[in-house]
Amino acid sequence: MAVSTAFGWLGRRRAVPLVAALGVGVLALGFAAAQWRTVAVQTPVLDHRLGPTNVAGRVVGVEVLPGASRVTLERLRIGQLSPARTPERLRVRLGEKQPRIIPGDWIRVRAILSPPPPPAAPGAFDFQRQSYFRQLGAVGFSLGSATVEEHHRAEGFAAFGFALERLRQRISERVVAGIDGTPGAIAAALMTGSRGAISAEVMANIRDSGLAHLLAISGLHIGLVAGIVFFGLRGALALVPPLALRYPIKKWAAMAAIAGAFAYALVAGATVPTQRAFLMIGLVLLAVLFDRRGLSMRLVAWAAFAILLFRPESLLGASFQMSFAAVVALVAVYEVVRDRRRLDEAGPPSWPRRALHYLGGVGLTTLIAGSATAPFAIYHFNRFAVFGLAANLVAVPVTALWIMPWAVAAFLLMPFGLESVALAPMGLGIEVVVRVAETVAAWPGAVTLVPAMPVWGLAALGLGAGRRRCRSGRGGRYGSAGRPCGRRRSLDGRALGLGHLRRLDATDGALQPRGMAAPGRPGCGGSALAAPGLQRRRPLGLRPPGLHPARQETRGGPRLTPPKPGRGLLDRRCGRQRRPGARSLPGGRPLRSVAPRRPRAVASGQRSGKGGKRQ
Repeated sequence: MAVSTAFGWLGRRRAVPLVAALGVGVLALGFAAAQWRTVAVQTPVLDHRLGPTNVAGRVVGVEVLPGASRVTLERLRIGQLSPARTPERLRVRLGEKQPRIIPGDWIRVRAILSPPPPPAAPGAFDFQRQSYFRQLGAVGFSLGSATVEEHHRAEGFAAFGFALERLRQRISERVVAGIDGTPGAIAAALMTGSRGAISAEVMANIRDSGLAHLLAISGLHIGLVAGIVFFGLRGALALVPPLALRYPIKKWAAMAAIAGAFAYALVAGATVPTQRAFLMIGLVLLAVLFDRRGLSMRLVAWAAFAILLFRPESLLGASFQMSFAAVVALVAVYEVVRDRRRLDEAGPPSWPRRALHYLGGVGLTTLIAGSATAPFAIYHFNRFAVFGLAANLVAVPVTALWIMPWAVAAFLLMPFGLESVALAPMGLGIEVVVRVAETVAAWPGAVTLVPAMPVWGLAALGLGAGRRRCRSGRGGRYGSAGRPCGRRRSLDGRALGLGHLRRLDATDGALQPRGMAAPGRPGCGGSALAAPGLQRRRPLGLRPPGLHPARQETRGGPRLTPPKPGRGLLDRRCGRQRRPGARSLPGGRPLRSVAPRRPRAVASGQRSGKGGKRQ
């Protein structure tokens, strides 16, 4: 890393040495983080079967299973093992009749222990590797019931962790008590991330129908919770005119949405998909606070960088691979879809059209995410859900529009003991999803079993899907300066109320007549306006009333007067001005939502002025 930093400093004036040095430095940082993580979690591991023996320790986690429970213990005291050979943690499955155990309790149980099992086949799921990074040195099952020796007692940061685990357990118990049967177990999984109570048959139907992603707390759930809090609070504040007119209620709602998403991520267990989703949603909402565009491929890269820096072992897990594969594909495709939308449509779409757009978006999202995650699903699970698109077209709208809003309402009503008011309709929606899963899974050929994919095949598919073609030349992905311009948009000048302006080409930031390319400021991603035939001397911002601080005349065309200060409409990132009170335009906001002043076209030979001067 020191060598790469030195080379980067020496070659900072040249792009190639600087990029090469940064790449080597980041690669070295990744290997250093992996090595540090491997050493930091190293603990003793049981090397042979042991028991029956007495096991005592403090409970750090409780999982509810069908007809049983499973506890994770730390600070262990194990008979027949010396302290130096005692694992840091172990996991024990308890029988049906057990006392009420909550995180933080000290218990004693008689159990049979064994080392974490190896993979069932070469290349299969490696539970030993997962247990190593979770510091699980042994697994086993109990003989008889456990004895609670002391109730929860902890200090410092451990007290917060135990309190959070107790809160998750209490929420799960109240949800299961409010909704009976399978819907209650699924509701607990959606609200706390605990899926152990779902029966094996129901889980098989959910997997075979392609709906397993609905039970993994990820971007869909975090985004829905943040969106419900954001739009709900913003709508409520908008009903109070003194607040809506004098204060930035949008930013208040964004801060509340960040807090709500963070709380939900903690309650849901903060798994790798949950961490990725919260990082991305949090950065998007921070962009709202600073009037910037949030959702981009850079955001995905920063989220992956943060997770891999602190949890580098997650790179080899199916959760990380499938989660980021789906997000990268969705962001890439929807950037293209967004950039190709016409911004000069007349009026907002009708409700039927919005409903069709939503269903089309659900179908497109399912198709994209399914295609992106299919290679990883085949590699890790050797199976592919054929009719996942049909199941998601029904289950995803029900989850987004019915189940998750009632889940947020249940969270808010729990402190008052009124969660049953929200859990009852939530259970009805879950029954619909379960029925869809059962129906689709029963279709002939719903699941296709495939042979194991080699590692090189998965790597080839990933590299091939990640390769992005970028055309050069006029009208391509590169501007006149040869630098990548990223987005490309075209809109008619009539969308800005400028009838004499014919085409806005945002690839390199210039408006030109159709079929003509124009130079612009590379990398700004914005646009400028120019009348047909007008040659501008320097790149400008989007200023509808004029084009240059100095008057310019065109042969046979109008002469445009310069705009007054403060009347510009553009992104501040490229040195542009925005009209006071107008909506910001980063991220491709529809320009028709802003009402710019029409330019004053003055005939040649006339003067513009105020009062009684000739116009």
